[in-house]
Amino acid sequence: MKKKMTLNPLETAIESESRRFVPIGGRRRKRIEEILENTRKTRNINIRISEMDLAQLKQRSEAEGIPYQTLISSVLHKYVRNRLVDEKEILKSIKLLTQSD
Repeated sequence: MKKKMTLNPLETAIESESRRFVPIGGRRRKRIEEILENTRKTRNINIRISEMDLAQLKQRSEAEGIPYQTLISSVLHKYVRNRLVDEKEILKSIKLLTQSD
Protein backbone atom coordinates (compact mmCIF):
# COMPACT_ATOMS: atom_id res chain seq x y z
CA MET A 1 0.00 0.00 0.00
CA LYS A 2 1.38 3.40 -1.03
CA LYS A 3 1.62 6.17 1.50
CA LYS A 4 -0.40 9.24 0.53
CA MET A 5 1.86 12.17 -0.30
CA THR A 6 1.12 15.43 1.48
CA LEU A 7 2.24 18.84 0.28
CA ASN A 8 3.73 21.53 2.46
CA PRO A 9 2.10 25.01 2.39
CA LEU A 10 4.49 26.35 -0.28
CA GLU A 11 3.89 23.35 -2.54
CA THR A 12 0.14 23.70 -2.05
CA ALA A 13 0.30 27.39 -2.99
CA ILE A 14 2.35 26.61 -6.09
CA GLU A 15 -0.07 23.92 -7.15
CA SER A 16 -3.13 26.12 -6.63
CA GLU A 17 -1.57 28.96 -8.65
CA SER A 18 -0.26 26.76 -11.46
CA ARG A 19 -3.37 27.31 -13.61
CA ARG A 20 -2.56 31.04 -13.81
CA PHE A 21 0.77 30.48 -15.56
CA VAL A 22 0.79 30.57 -19.33
CA PRO A 23 3.61 29.08 -21.40
CA ILE A 24 5.72 31.65 -23.23
CA GLY A 25 7.22 30.88 -26.59
CA GLY A 26 8.69 32.41 -29.69
CA ARG A 27 10.20 35.86 -29.73
CA ARG A 28 8.92 36.79 -26.29
CA ARG A 29 10.63 33.80 -24.67
CA LYS A 30 13.86 34.53 -26.53
CA ARG A 31 13.78 38.17 -25.40
CA ILE A 32 13.19 37.15 -21.75
CA GLU A 33 16.07 34.67 -21.95
CA GLU A 34 18.34 37.40 -23.38
CA ILE A 35 17.43 39.76 -20.55
CA LEU A 36 18.11 37.08 -17.95
CA GLU A 37 21.44 36.21 -19.56
CA ASN A 38 22.52 39.86 -19.57
CA THR A 39 21.68 40.25 -15.89
CA ARG A 40 23.84 37.24 -15.05
CA LYS A 41 26.88 38.64 -16.83
CA THR A 42 29.32 40.50 -14.62
CA ARG A 43 32.55 42.25 -15.32
CA ASN A 44 35.47 42.98 -13.05
CA ILE A 45 36.65 46.58 -12.90
CA ASN A 46 39.28 48.46 -10.93
CA ILE A 47 38.47 51.78 -9.29
CA ARG A 48 40.38 54.16 -7.10
CA ILE A 49 38.64 55.09 -3.88
CA SER A 50 39.87 56.93 -0.83
CA GLU A 51 40.85 54.79 2.12
CA MET A 52 38.40 56.69 4.33
CA ASP A 53 35.49 55.98 1.95
CA LEU A 54 36.49 52.33 1.66
CA ALA A 55 36.66 51.99 5.45
CA GLN A 56 33.17 53.51 5.76
CA LEU A 57 31.85 51.24 3.02
CA LYS A 58 33.23 48.24 4.86
CA GLN A 59 31.58 49.40 8.10
CA ARG A 60 28.24 49.93 6.36
CA SER A 61 28.44 46.59 4.59
CA GLU A 62 29.19 44.84 7.88
CA ALA A 63 26.16 46.52 9.46
CA GLU A 64 24.06 45.38 6.48
CA GLY A 65 25.51 41.88 6.67
CA ILE A 66 26.76 41.82 3.08
CA PRO A 67 30.22 41.94 1.48
CA TYR A 68 31.41 45.48 0.74
CA GLN A 69 31.82 44.74 -2.97
CA THR A 70 28.19 43.66 -3.11
CA LEU A 71 27.18 46.90 -1.39
CA ILE A 72 29.16 48.95 -3.92
CA SER A 73 27.59 47.03 -6.80
CA SER A 74 24.11 47.56 -5.32
CA VAL A 75 24.64 51.30 -4.92
CA LEU A 76 25.89 51.60 -8.50
CA HIS A 77 22.97 49.54 -9.78
CA LYS A 78 20.46 51.77 -7.97
CA TYR A 79 22.21 54.87 -9.29
CA VAL A 80 22.10 53.83 -12.96
CA ARG A 81 18.46 52.77 -12.56
CA ASN A 82 17.67 56.17 -11.03
CA ARG A 83 16.53 54.49 -7.81
CA LEU A 84 19.23 55.90 -5.53
CA VAL A 85 17.37 58.17 -3.14
CA ASP A 86 18.62 61.50 -1.79
CA GLU A 87 17.61 61.76 1.87
CA LYS A 88 17.57 65.58 1.78
CA GLU A 89 15.16 65.57 -1.16
CA ILE A 90 12.84 63.14 0.65
CA LEU A 91 12.84 65.31 3.77
CA LYS A 92 12.15 68.39 1.67
CA SER A 93 9.22 66.61 -0.03
CA ILE A 94 7.81 65.47 3.31
CA LYS A 95 8.06 69.00 4.66
CA LEU A 96 6.21 70.39 1.63
CA LEU A 97 3.50 67.74 1.90
CA THR A 98 2.94 68.29 5.61
CA GLN A 99 2.83 72.08 5.55
CA SER A 100 -0.59 73.48 6.21
CA ASP A 101 -2.04 76.19 3.98
